[in-house]
Amino acid sequence: MRVLDATFLPSWRVTTVEANPSSPLPDLHAAVEAALLAPLYTLPLRQMARRTMSVCIVFTDATRACPDKVIVPSLLRELAAAGVPDDRITLLCATGMHRPSTFEEKVAKLGADIALRYQVVDHEAQDPTLLANLGSLGRPHMNLPADVPVFINRLAAEADLLISTGIVEPHLYGGYSGGGKTVVIGCGGEATISATHGPAFLDDARVRLGRVASNPFQAVVREGSKRAGLGFVVNVVLDGDREPVAVQAGNPVAVHEQLVAFAMKLYEVPVPQDYDVVVAGVSHLRDENLYQATRAPTYVGLASTPVVREGGVIITPARCPEGPGRGPGEQRFFERLSQAGDLATMLDDMHQHGIQAGEQRAYMLAQVLLKHTVIIVGAECPDIIRDCKMVPAATMNEAVAIARGIVGDQASVLVLPHALQTLPVVGG
Repeated sequence: MRVLDATFLPSWRVTTVEANPSSPLPDLHAAVEAALLAPLYTLPLRQMARRTMSVCIVFTDATRACPDKVIVPSLLRELAAAGVPDDRITLLCATGMHRPSTFEEKVAKLGADIALRYQVVDHEAQDPTLLANLGSLGRPHMNLPADVPVFINRLAAEADLLISTGIVEPHLYGGYSGGGKTVVIGCGGEATISATHGPAFLDDARVRLGRVASNPFQAVVREGSKRAGLGFVVNVVLDGDREPVAVQAGNPVAVHEQLVAFAMKLYEVPVPQDYDVVVAGVSHLRDENLYQATRAPTYVGLASTPVVREGGVIITPARCPEGPGRGPGEQRFFERLSQAGDLATMLDDMHQHGIQAGEQRAYMLAQVLLKHTVIIVGAECPDIIRDCKMVPAATMNEAVAIARGIVGDQASVLVLPHALQTLPVVGG
């Protein structure tokens, strides 16, 4: 369902905003190969690798649009050129606290030949036997809001050469994703994910969408990936249509810094005011379940400069065929929200007693729901939408009618066809 499939009231003042224009890479394969030949602040991969090394390539899971099907084969060719045999290479899917990937998803991510030829493993955040303890990141030393125990998948932490892929895009906690996040969070233990996604971090003013500098979440990602031995990354930036527009390879921090600078110019767009209604669209990868789809309302409702007025409406079309989601994190998100009698009381309890990994989405979404009405359009699970304190609508026109009843006949409307790839900044 497209976010523009709606008939707005003639009296509503509608503005559509998308990311700034950028030309897609004409040949992603060629761009990846060029980046591998001239990596940032490190040797080329074929010079780093040795025949006797064990190698782990961490790749993104099915909820991320990272073009791993192009990147991973190029990485494997570089390793083959260095003489690394296939049986010394492990491909690790960074599932975080989400469900395991299916074989079909692995094929879609990597290609059938790679999925069958190499050892491809899903990360399991809740199995302590599969995790390496890399110590703790202390609050005073790193100016963190809380201590963070660093547990990383053993296959990644114990590899002689650790490589990862990733997307640099706006992120609610890290400012921008990419860099070491695929390893530290995507392959982190439950204790690491819970600590970095707990109230102490989420309530910190430095942990904000679009902010990287002095962000303690980002500091944990960078130091944690260093401890894990992450030596080489390939990251991309995508436009609103999920087409690659930039790629870099090499040192994790250098790649992240360069692509964040590019991404900020692409994604951050000035708008003159806040709005009564915001229509926030998500890609098909993000509308598979409610956990992922609600990223859009939180990106809009918790932006550094609020883009929707208090008492306003956020509309997100999302099919959610998996309901709340099938992983342990998604189930915790649903249980917290659906069992809450009062959202303010729920937030107080979570703030006082802490949260489990996955519940952070309930914590952040509840803050939005206390100020705004969130309408989810076209979901296959309307009862679950209601249980999570949101409003289901079958069509965009029904959602517009509901919004009209809240904001009236004279309203300002902002349409974000790609809400996760567009950061509207009020006042510029």
